[in-house]
Amino acid sequence: MTQLLRARRLLTEQGWLDDHQLRIDDGVIRAIEPIPAGVSVRDAELLCPAYIDTHVHGGDGVDVMDEAPGALDALAMHKAREGVGAWLPTTVTAPLPAIHAALARIAARCENGGPGAEVLGSYLEGPYFTPLNKGAHPPELFRELCEEELDALIAVSRQTLRVVALAPEKNQALEAIRHLKSRDVRVMLGHSAATWAQTIAALDAGADGLVHCFNGMTGLHHREPGMVGAGLTDARAWLELIADGHHVHPAAMRLCCQCAGDRTLLITDAMRAAGMPDGRYDICGYDVEMRDGVVRTATGGLAGSTLSLDAAVRNMVTLAQCPPEDAIRMASLHPARMLGVDDRLGSIAIGKRASLIALNSALLVQHVWIHGQALPL
Repeated sequence: MTQLLRARRLLTEQGWLDDHQLRIDDGVIRAIEPIPAGVSVRDAELLCPAYIDTHVHGGDGVDVMDEAPGALDALAMHKAREGVGAWLPTTVTAPLPAIHAALARIAARCENGGPGAEVLGSYLEGPYFTPLNKGAHPPELFRELCEEELDALIAVSRQTLRVVALAPEKNQALEAIRHLKSRDVRVMLGHSAATWAQTIAALDAGADGLVHCFNGMTGLHHREPGMVGAGLTDARAWLELIADGHHVHPAAMRLCCQCAGDRTLLITDAMRAAGMPDGRYDICGYDVEMRDGVVRTATGGLAGSTLSLDAAVRNMVTLAQCPPEDAIRMASLHPARMLGVDDRLGSIAIGKRASLIALNSALLVQHVWIHGQALPL
């Protein structure tokens, strides 16, 4: 059965279209056409591609590492309510058996499907980091890079492992990057004390970009540009950005937008406290406390975020003066391109899946459709 969605404004890769409608069959966009004269009904003020959160640990009280049945389903519904149509459940540094178990659960969810946002695969954040910029990751569980161990992780994930994060200054890092790329796994660089030269060498080896740019890495200095300088100036690097105004100052958000606007990936890096009241929570085996929506370790370090992806888009507009269409693409088309799924997701185009969101003029999510099916919010 053909489904029609009519919008006052509709965002395509080429820009906004006024008073257009989508024809959808079997969850796929079949036509984009002007709304016939005399039809006054509109299903959306702004009709846009659903967001893609490529880096998220938890929310709504649950965590990707939780063994409880239904945890991933609950998190997928939580993400859908913020306009996310697809996401990568992200692991943390933990004992290897716990990581294997999480990857296996994510693989099963990929294969079996379920409610809420679509699971595209897994993102491995840790244990291949170095201590200086460890964030909330426990350094006693950091491991050395080994191709056989990486292959075992890919096998446990049943080839659904999409991204591996690592520190580029580690022994065997360049060899590991080349090996992961040969297995069609993206590599992001972070939680690291790498220099500019070490970061460039990793990009030369095939690394795809930076984990939550500015956070957990060497900063920009005029004599040693560091990881941040490499990421901002190298056109090959995708830059994850936690645009909550806490992890990154609004001026740095604006810098990222101006230097690498077409390479910026808005992420949440959200943990289980996202969407929950202030109080005590845990991440990476540590007790943390959320006050006024900001989560910190006992020593005062930031421990993941409570950001929603729709709020990240609004923050880029209000705090970084980014045009709305650019901010929306940072949360949709750019992550789809980074993951290589832009043939079916990330923008409104004929032949792509009807994973869509309706926004109002304040960019607040009003409705969500995943593969053409409306989700209750």
